[in-house]
Amino acid sequence: MMTAPDHPQTSQPVRAAMMGRCPHCGEGNLFDGFLELAPRCEVCGLDYSFADPADGPAFFSITLACLPSVGFATWLEIAHQAPYWVHAVTTLPLLLVTMIPPLRPLKGWFVASQYVNDAHEGQLTFKN
Repeated sequence: MMTAPDHPQTSQPVRAAMMGRCPHCGEGNLFDGFLELAPRCEVCGLDYSFADPADGPAFFSITLACLPSVGFATWLEIAHQAPYWVHAVTTLPLLLVTMIPPLRPLKGWFVASQYVNDAHEGQLTFKN
């Protein structure tokens, strides 16, 4: 159930969720850990079982945030023919810094989008 009784809805659910807050009330925590969703909002009681962002946040993080890192690694290799240890010291931390921090806001965005659009898992219906 997506409804959360007896609590006003926030006017900016996507912004609230990207900040790690409940997309309904904007006050309760959306996450239990770094990326694990809480079972429900402790303030308004919204059940987060409707949310399934799957691999969306990781896909966007990899394709959008890591492109500059891969560009840097390519430039470093072509321009300086850097040894592997230089890539390990420069490119690996850059990859981690550009990929990991956006995961949580992206996951919050996906959860809020599912909440706002009342998204549900597809179901097949058969006619007799």
